[in-house]
Amino acid sequence: MLLLLSLGVLALFFIAGGVNHFVNPKFYLSMMPDYLPAHLLLVNASGVFEVLGGVGILVPFTRYYAGLGLIALLVAVFPANLNMALHPERFPSVPLWGLYLRLPLQLVLIAWVWWTTRRLG
Repeated sequence: MLLLLSLGVLALFFIAGGVNHFVNPKFYLSMMPDYLPAHLLLVNASGVFEVLGGVGILVPFTRYYAGLGLIALLVAVFPANLNMALHPERFPSVPLWGLYLRLPLQLVLIAWVWWTTRRLG
């Protein structure tokens, strides 16, 4: 029961987060490190992959690969979270502790995806 609840919450988290990339793209664009090209394309792609991963972990046949994809996505977006912590002046509405909390939170999310998608197969 706990695993199914975890799976549902995790799926909603990623689906809602992915949709938010299209509802509030300015926030995600502001997170992008300057050295990365095609910011809007990357924001849109990460939103699509979050939605696909969130839906994919709900389907038993695709759960394993969707989980791997979400883990890869979490690793790929880490530079944006690091960029936020390195440039807190760009995010005055986010408390400094929140910017730094995002960094280890990526590891928690990776562990959560791994645990949930592996336990349910």
